[in-house]
Amino acid sequence: MAELRRGTITRWRQLSPLLALFRLAPEGGRRFPDYVSGQYMALRRDNCRLTQRVMDESGRARYVPDLDEQGRQKRGAITHAYSIASAPFETSREGHLEFYVVLEIADSLGRFTESLFDMEPREGGALSYMERTAGDFTLERRAQDAAHVLLVGTGTGVAPFVSMLKQLDHDAGEGRDVPRRVTLFYANRRPAELAFHDQLAAIAGARRFDFVYVPAVSRPGSDGGDPAIGRGRATNVLRHALGLPRREEEALEEAKASGADPAPVAAALATSVPPVLPAGIDPGALRARVAAAGTVVLTCGNPAAMEDVARVARRQGMRFEKEDW
Repeated sequence: MAELRRGTITRWRQLSPLLALFRLAPEGGRRFPDYVSGQYMALRRDNCRLTQRVMDESGRARYVPDLDEQGRQKRGAITHAYSIASAPFETSREGHLEFYVVLEIADSLGRFTESLFDMEPREGGALSYMERTAGDFTLERRAQDAAHVLLVGTGTGVAPFVSMLKQLDHDAGEGRDVPRRVTLFYANRRPAELAFHDQLAAIAGARRFDFVYVPAVSRPGSDGGDPAIGRGRATNVLRHALGLPRREEEALEEAKASGADPAPVAAALATSVPPVLPAGIDPGALRARVAAAGTVVLTCGNPAAMEDVARVARRQGMRFEKEDW
Protein backbone atom coordinates (compact mmCIF):
# COMPACT_ATOMS: atom_id res chain seq x y z
CA MET A 1 0.00 0.00 0.00
CA ALA A 2 1.30 3.45 -0.93
CA GLU A 3 2.41 5.65 1.96
CA LEU A 4 1.14 9.16 2.57
CA ARG A 5 3.97 11.69 2.25
CA ARG A 6 4.25 15.41 2.76
CA GLY A 7 5.21 17.79 -0.03
CA THR A 8 5.66 21.53 -0.48
CA ILE A 9 4.18 23.73 -3.18
CA THR A 10 7.22 25.49 -4.63
CA ARG A 11 5.46 27.45 -7.36
CA TRP A 12 1.87 28.58 -7.89
CA ARG A 13 0.74 30.30 -11.09
CA GLN A 14 -2.83 31.60 -11.14
CA LEU A 15 -4.16 31.66 -14.73
CA SER A 16 -7.67 32.83 -13.81
CA PRO A 17 -9.91 32.78 -10.72
CA LEU A 18 -10.68 29.14 -11.51
CA LEU A 19 -7.45 27.76 -13.01
CA ALA A 20 -3.94 27.32 -11.64
CA LEU A 21 -0.65 25.55 -12.28
CA PHE A 22 1.48 24.46 -9.37
CA ARG A 23 4.67 22.56 -8.69
CA LEU A 24 5.05 20.13 -5.82
CA ALA A 25 8.37 19.02 -4.30
CA PRO A 26 8.81 16.16 -1.81
CA GLU A 27 10.04 16.97 1.68
CA GLY A 28 12.83 15.33 3.63
CA GLY A 29 15.18 14.86 0.69
CA ARG A 30 12.92 12.28 -0.90
CA ARG A 31 12.35 11.68 -4.59
CA PHE A 32 9.03 11.12 -6.27
CA PRO A 33 8.40 7.62 -7.63
CA ASP A 34 9.12 7.03 -11.31
CA TYR A 35 6.24 7.51 -13.73
CA VAL A 36 5.33 7.47 -17.41
CA SER A 37 3.72 10.41 -19.20
CA GLY A 38 -0.06 10.10 -18.92
CA GLN A 39 -0.06 8.71 -15.38
CA TYR A 40 -1.47 10.39 -12.28
CA MET A 41 -0.79 10.85 -8.59
CA ALA A 42 -3.24 11.11 -5.68
CA LEU A 43 -3.00 14.35 -3.66
CA ARG A 44 -4.58 14.95 -0.26
CA ARG A 45 -5.77 17.89 1.82
CA ASP A 46 -7.17 17.79 5.35
CA ASN A 47 -10.06 19.85 6.76
CA CYS A 48 -11.94 20.03 3.45
CA ARG A 49 -15.65 20.72 3.32
CA LEU A 50 -17.11 17.36 2.37
CA THR A 51 -19.65 16.58 -0.33
CA GLN A 52 -21.53 13.49 -1.42
CA ARG A 53 -22.28 12.27 -4.92
CA VAL A 54 -25.96 12.02 -5.93
CA MET A 55 -27.70 11.34 -9.22
CA ASP A 56 -30.15 13.92 -10.54
CA GLU A 57 -33.34 13.22 -12.51
CA SER A 58 -31.44 13.15 -15.81
CA GLY A 59 -29.11 10.46 -14.51
CA ARG A 60 -26.12 12.78 -14.20
CA ALA A 61 -23.96 12.82 -11.10
CA ARG A 62 -23.65 15.97 -9.03
CA TYR A 63 -22.18 16.77 -5.65
CA VAL A 64 -24.10 18.20 -2.70
CA PRO A 65 -22.93 19.13 0.82
CA ASP A 66 -22.49 16.18 3.19
CA LEU A 67 -24.23 17.41 6.34
CA ASP A 68 -24.03 16.30 9.95
CA GLU A 69 -27.01 15.87 12.26
CA GLN A 70 -27.05 19.61 13.00
CA GLY A 71 -27.17 20.48 9.31
CA ARG A 72 -23.58 21.68 9.14
CA GLN A 73 -21.30 20.65 6.32
CA LYS A 74 -18.88 17.98 7.47
CA ARG A 75 -15.13 18.49 7.25
CA GLY A 76 -12.42 15.92 6.70
CA ALA A 77 -9.59 14.70 4.50
CA ILE A 78 -10.06 14.36 0.74
CA THR A 79 -7.76 12.52 -1.63
CA HIS A 80 -8.03 13.29 -5.34
CA ALA A 81 -6.02 11.94 -8.28
CA TYR A 82 -4.58 14.39 -10.81
CA SER A 83 -2.79 13.78 -14.08
CA ILE A 84 0.85 14.79 -13.97
CA ALA A 85 1.68 17.65 -16.36
CA SER A 86 5.43 17.59 -15.90
CA ALA A 87 7.50 15.21 -18.01
CA PRO A 88 9.51 12.37 -16.46
CA PHE A 89 12.80 13.93 -17.58
CA GLU A 90 11.87 17.19 -15.80
CA THR A 91 11.11 15.41 -12.53
CA SER A 92 14.34 13.42 -12.77
CA ARG A 93 16.32 16.60 -13.39
CA GLU A 94 14.53 19.16 -11.21
CA GLY A 95 12.76 17.05 -8.59
CA HIS A 96 9.23 18.46 -8.85
CA LEU A 97 5.88 17.38 -10.23
CA GLU A 98 3.57 19.86 -11.95
CA PHE A 99 -0.23 19.84 -11.89
CA TYR A 100 -2.92 21.85 -13.69
CA VAL A 101 -6.09 22.22 -11.62
CA VAL A 102 -9.52 23.83 -11.83
CA LEU A 103 -11.57 25.08 -8.90
CA GLU A 104 -14.65 22.87 -8.80
CA ILE A 105 -17.81 24.93 -8.43
CA ALA A 106 -21.26 23.53 -7.74
CA ASP A 107 -24.33 24.81 -5.90
CA SER A 108 -22.08 25.14 -2.86
CA LEU A 109 -18.33 24.87 -2.65
CA GLY A 110 -16.51 21.92 -1.19
CA ARG A 111 -14.22 19.09 -2.14
CA PHE A 112 -10.46 19.14 -2.70
CA THR A 113 -9.83 22.17 -4.87
CA GLU A 114 -11.65 24.65 -2.64
CA SER A 115 -9.21 23.83 0.15
CA LEU A 116 -6.29 24.00 -2.28
CA PHE A 117 -7.24 27.40 -3.71
CA ASP A 118 -7.87 28.78 -0.18
CA MET A 119 -4.31 28.03 0.99
CA GLU A 120 -2.44 31.06 2.32
CA PRO A 121 0.30 31.35 1.39
CA ARG A 122 0.15 28.96 -1.53
CA GLU A 123 3.85 28.91 -2.33
CA GLY A 124 5.50 27.18 0.58
CA GLY A 125 2.25 25.55 1.62
CA ALA A 126 2.07 21.88 2.57
CA LEU A 127 0.29 19.32 0.42
CA SER A 128 0.24 15.58 1.06
CA TYR A 129 0.54 12.96 -1.66
CA MET A 130 0.39 9.20 -1.97
CA GLU A 131 3.84 7.83 -2.79
CA ARG A 132 2.67 6.02 -5.90
CA THR A 133 1.98 6.90 -9.52
CA ALA A 134 -0.61 4.95 -11.48
CA GLY A 135 -2.70 4.83 -14.63
CA ASP A 136 -2.50 3.33 -18.11
CA PHE A 137 -3.41 6.42 -20.15
CA THR A 138 -0.01 6.32 -21.82
CA LEU A 139 1.16 6.23 -25.40
CA GLU A 140 2.68 2.83 -24.78
CA ARG A 141 -0.67 1.37 -23.68
CA ARG A 142 -3.25 3.39 -25.63
CA ALA A 143 -1.45 4.22 -28.88
CA GLN A 144 0.62 1.11 -29.44
CA ASP A 145 1.31 0.53 -33.16
CA ALA A 146 -0.60 3.72 -34.16
CA ALA A 147 0.98 5.66 -37.01
CA HIS A 148 -0.76 8.88 -35.96
CA VAL A 149 -1.93 9.95 -32.49
CA LEU A 150 -4.66 12.60 -32.38
CA LEU A 151 -4.85 14.25 -28.96
CA VAL A 152 -7.89 16.35 -28.02
CA GLY A 153 -7.59 18.19 -24.71
CA THR A 154 -10.10 20.55 -23.14
CA GLY A 155 -9.37 22.69 -20.08
CA THR A 156 -7.15 20.98 -17.53
CA GLY A 157 -7.55 17.74 -19.50
CA VAL A 158 -4.52 18.77 -21.53
CA ALA A 159 -2.21 17.87 -18.61
CA PRO A 160 -1.34 14.28 -19.61
CA PHE A 161 -0.79 15.37 -23.21
CA VAL A 162 1.61 18.12 -22.15
CA SER A 163 3.64 15.54 -20.26
CA MET A 164 3.68 13.26 -23.31
CA LEU A 165 4.70 16.01 -25.72
CA LYS A 166 7.45 17.45 -23.55
CA GLN A 167 8.90 13.97 -23.10
CA LEU A 168 8.70 13.20 -26.83
CA ASP A 169 10.43 16.49 -27.62
CA HIS A 170 13.15 15.72 -25.08
CA ASP A 171 13.63 12.20 -26.42
CA ALA A 172 13.85 13.46 -30.00
CA GLY A 173 16.38 16.08 -28.92
CA GLU A 174 18.45 13.31 -27.36
CA GLY A 175 18.48 11.48 -30.68
CA ARG A 176 15.87 8.85 -29.80
CA ASP A 177 13.36 7.85 -32.46
CA VAL A 178 9.76 9.09 -32.18
CA PRO A 179 7.94 6.57 -34.38
CA ARG A 180 4.56 8.29 -34.69
CA ARG A 181 3.04 11.53 -35.87
CA VAL A 182 1.21 13.52 -33.18
CA THR A 183 -1.47 16.22 -33.49
CA LEU A 184 -2.90 18.15 -30.54
CA PHE A 185 -6.21 20.05 -30.58
CA TYR A 186 -6.34 22.08 -27.36
CA ALA A 187 -8.92 24.67 -26.32
CA ASN A 188 -9.86 26.68 -23.29
CA ARG A 189 -12.10 29.67 -22.82
CA ARG A 190 -9.60 32.54 -23.10
CA PRO A 191 -5.97 32.90 -24.23
CA ALA A 192 -4.71 33.45 -20.67
CA GLU A 193 -6.18 30.06 -19.73
CA LEU A 194 -4.24 28.17 -22.42
CA ALA A 195 -1.74 26.74 -19.97
CA PHE A 196 1.53 25.59 -21.56
CA HIS A 197 0.67 27.38 -24.83
CA ASP A 198 4.14 28.90 -25.24
CA GLN A 199 5.84 25.57 -24.51
CA LEU A 200 3.61 23.68 -26.93
CA ALA A 201 4.11 26.27 -29.66
CA ALA A 202 7.88 26.08 -29.11
CA ILE A 203 7.81 22.27 -29.37
CA ALA A 204 5.88 22.50 -32.64
CA GLY A 205 8.23 25.17 -33.94
CA ALA A 206 11.37 23.19 -33.08
CA ARG A 207 10.24 20.32 -35.34
CA ARG A 208 12.32 17.73 -33.54
CA PHE A 209 9.52 15.26 -34.25
CA ASP A 210 6.38 15.27 -36.42
CA PHE A 211 4.02 17.35 -34.28
CA VAL A 212 1.21 19.77 -35.23
CA TYR A 213 -0.34 22.02 -32.57
CA VAL A 214 -3.89 23.41 -33.01
CA PRO A 215 -4.80 25.77 -30.14
CA ALA A 216 -8.14 27.57 -29.88
CA VAL A 217 -10.26 29.62 -27.48
CA SER A 218 -14.03 29.37 -27.16
CA ARG A 219 -14.46 32.95 -25.89
CA PRO A 220 -12.21 35.12 -28.07
CA GLY A 221 -12.05 38.84 -27.47
CA SER A 222 -13.83 41.34 -29.67
CA ASP A 223 -10.52 42.21 -31.36
CA GLY A 224 -10.13 38.67 -32.66
CA GLY A 225 -7.04 38.03 -30.55
CA ASP A 226 -3.83 36.32 -31.62
CA PRO A 227 -4.24 34.91 -35.16
CA ALA A 228 -1.96 32.02 -34.16
CA ILE A 229 -4.75 30.86 -31.82
CA GLY A 230 -7.89 29.51 -33.44
CA ARG A 231 -11.46 30.06 -32.30
CA GLY A 232 -14.17 27.71 -31.12
CA ARG A 233 -14.52 24.72 -28.86
CA ALA A 234 -11.92 22.01 -29.32
CA THR A 235 -14.45 19.52 -30.66
CA ASN A 236 -15.89 22.01 -33.13
CA VAL A 237 -12.41 22.96 -34.36
CA LEU A 238 -11.75 19.25 -34.85
CA ARG A 239 -15.06 18.89 -36.70
CA HIS A 240 -14.17 21.89 -38.86
CA ALA A 241 -10.82 20.30 -39.72
CA LEU A 242 -12.64 17.16 -40.83
CA GLY A 243 -15.28 19.04 -42.83
CA LEU A 244 -18.07 18.20 -40.36
CA PRO A 245 -20.78 20.54 -39.01
CA ARG A 246 -20.56 21.98 -35.52
CA ARG A 247 -22.03 19.76 -32.83
CA GLU A 248 -24.72 22.41 -32.19
CA GLU A 249 -25.70 22.37 -35.88
CA GLU A 250 -25.88 18.60 -35.84
CA ALA A 251 -27.91 18.58 -32.61
CA LEU A 252 -30.40 21.06 -34.09
CA GLU A 253 -31.02 18.78 -37.05
CA GLU A 254 -31.41 15.82 -34.70
CA ALA A 255 -33.97 17.73 -32.61
CA LYS A 256 -35.99 18.65 -35.68
CA ALA A 257 -35.91 15.09 -36.99
CA SER A 258 -37.05 13.63 -33.67
CA GLY A 259 -39.81 16.17 -33.10
CA ALA A 260 -38.14 17.52 -29.96
CA ASP A 261 -38.30 21.19 -29.04
CA PRO A 262 -35.48 22.77 -31.08
CA ALA A 263 -35.45 26.04 -29.13
CA PRO A 264 -32.79 25.09 -26.51
CA VAL A 265 -30.49 23.69 -29.17
CA ALA A 266 -31.04 26.71 -31.41
CA ALA A 267 -30.12 28.97 -28.51
CA ALA A 268 -26.91 26.99 -27.95
CA LEU A 269 -26.07 27.30 -31.64
CA ALA A 270 -26.65 31.05 -31.55
CA THR A 271 -24.01 31.48 -28.84
CA SER A 272 -21.56 28.97 -30.31
CA VAL A 273 -18.37 30.47 -31.74
CA PRO A 274 -17.87 29.44 -35.39
CA PRO A 275 -14.66 27.40 -35.56
CA VAL A 276 -11.59 28.99 -37.12
CA LEU A 277 -8.20 27.32 -37.48
CA PRO A 278 -5.04 29.09 -36.29
CA ALA A 279 -3.24 31.14 -38.92
CA GLY A 280 -0.52 29.16 -40.62
CA ILE A 281 -2.39 25.85 -40.45
CA ASP A 282 -3.09 24.49 -43.94
CA PRO A 283 -6.71 23.20 -43.81
CA GLY A 284 -6.18 20.61 -46.54
CA ALA A 285 -2.99 19.25 -45.03
CA LEU A 286 -4.56 19.16 -41.57
CA ARG A 287 -7.61 17.29 -42.83
CA ALA A 288 -5.47 14.71 -44.61
CA ARG A 289 -3.33 14.32 -41.50
CA VAL A 290 -6.22 13.97 -39.04
CA ALA A 291 -8.28 11.63 -41.22
CA ALA A 292 -5.35 9.38 -42.09
CA ALA A 293 -5.56 5.63 -41.66
CA GLY A 294 -3.87 4.32 -38.54
CA THR A 295 -5.05 7.21 -36.37
CA VAL A 296 -5.91 6.65 -32.71
CA VAL A 297 -7.76 9.40 -30.83
CA LEU A 298 -6.91 10.13 -27.19
CA THR A 299 -9.02 12.65 -25.29
CA CYS A 300 -9.17 14.00 -21.77
CA GLY A 301 -11.21 16.82 -20.26
CA ASN A 302 -14.83 17.90 -20.12
CA PRO A 303 -17.15 14.83 -20.22
CA ALA A 304 -19.47 16.37 -22.82
CA ALA A 305 -16.50 17.22 -25.02
CA MET A 306 -15.10 13.70 -24.69
CA GLU A 307 -18.49 12.31 -25.66
CA ASP A 308 -18.47 14.41 -28.82
CA VAL A 309 -14.89 13.38 -29.64
CA ALA A 310 -16.05 9.77 -29.36
CA ARG A 311 -18.94 10.56 -31.72
CA VAL A 312 -16.54 12.06 -34.27
CA ALA A 313 -14.13 9.14 -33.93
CA ARG A 314 -16.90 6.62 -34.58
CA ARG A 315 -18.02 8.53 -37.65
CA GLN A 316 -14.48 8.61 -39.01
CA GLY A 317 -13.74 4.98 -38.13
CA MET A 318 -10.96 5.95 -35.73
CA ARG A 319 -9.94 4.05 -32.65
CA PHE A 320 -10.93 6.02 -29.55
CA GLU A 321 -9.38 6.15 -26.08
CA LYS A 322 -10.22 8.47 -23.19
CA GLU A 323 -9.14 9.28 -19.66
CA ASP A 324 -12.10 9.57 -17.29
CA TRP A 325 -11.95 11.95 -14.35
